[in-house]
Amino acid sequence: MTVLTCGIAGARAQDEILIGQTIPYSGPVSALSVIGNTHQAFFTRLNEQGGINGRKVKLLSVDDGYSPPKTVEMTRRLVEQDKVFLMFASVGTPTNVAVHKYLNSRKVPQLFVTTGATRWADPANYPWTMGWQQSYTGEARVFAKYILGNIKDPKIAILSQNDESGKDMLAGFIEGLGEGASKMIVRSVTYEATDPTVDSQIIDLKASGANVFMNFATPKFAAQAIRRARDLGWRPTQFVSSVSATIASVLKPAGADADSNIIVTQYVKDTTDATWKDDPAMKEYLAFMSKYYPQGNAADQFGVLAYSIAQTLVQVLVQCGNDVTRERIMREAANLRQLKLPLLLPGIEINTSPTNFQPIQQARLARFDGTTYVLFGDVIDVDQPARAK
Repeated sequence: MTVLTCGIAGARAQDEILIGQTIPYSGPVSALSVIGNTHQAFFTRLNEQGGINGRKVKLLSVDDGYSPPKTVEMTRRLVEQDKVFLMFASVGTPTNVAVHKYLNSRKVPQLFVTTGATRWADPANYPWTMGWQQSYTGEARVFAKYILGNIKDPKIAILSQNDESGKDMLAGFIEGLGEGASKMIVRSVTYEATDPTVDSQIIDLKASGANVFMNFATPKFAAQAIRRARDLGWRPTQFVSSVSATIASVLKPAGADADSNIIVTQYVKDTTDATWKDDPAMKEYLAFMSKYYPQGNAADQFGVLAYSIAQTLVQVLVQCGNDVTRERIMREAANLRQLKLPLLLPGIEINTSPTNFQPIQQARLARFDGTTYVLFGDVIDVDQPARAK
């Protein structure tokens, strides 16, 4: 079977579309391996159903251990040896940064990067890269706005990862607080992805006397932070970044069942929320998980995220029709208009344009009640740039 004719920007898919992906199946953020496993299950089902426009989609998903040097090695192998048509939904900010320039120099689509760093929405300088989820800076601005309007005399402590993702969250949060940021933020500390724990950081933050805790950590460290804060008897109002907002992979392991002071942003439906018990889209998703990924945890929101990202790629390929080239892929990815995916929250849609590479720009706030997240408030425009019309 002819799979691809690669080596030039206009490489055209033939009978099978071969896509590549790097995922931390091991390492400090291996909780995100659910994304890769869900994608493999999704494309297995898709191919059983006949593929897209008569073409099967084959995913080569490899482990990079959340190590940028390994990501470079794996990505080069996928592009130069395996001849993948595009890189799809690879996970991690530092890992994707490591191959950002490489993929753009070779004009290989780096599509729907699974991280909220702002750099993925820069079509003028990186026309072959597009993110998918809400930006970290936009999410942090939403948190800041809520704090300003709802918490009296906030004294804020911040934990963030010492990389671009953490810096994006911090920058967006400070911007959102405005001129009073320096007075409200009483302590801000970081950790390295290779650190064993963040125990010392949480002890430090508790000592600051903060009544607000911005937990901008990846899943393993977010869970550690929640558990350690509880063990220390520190119960501030806590905001957890979307990358760690899953109950199954973070809150349950942290023993957060009794906590009701955790606030997050959401843009996809939560499998633990009884609101969606009779929702046809949720029923279909749960049936998919049961049949194609039975070893997975259906309550893990990373699976819902991955499923929705894969559906977005399907839409792009459908729009390409029989003209499946790398240029056409990027053109259609930048031509998504009012796309309402089944598992997005009502009122939230995907819009892109040649100047807007930020597909998700809306979210809602939700509060953990000890069992599930409870949505409150209206749909919020997370990012400042206007959505494509």
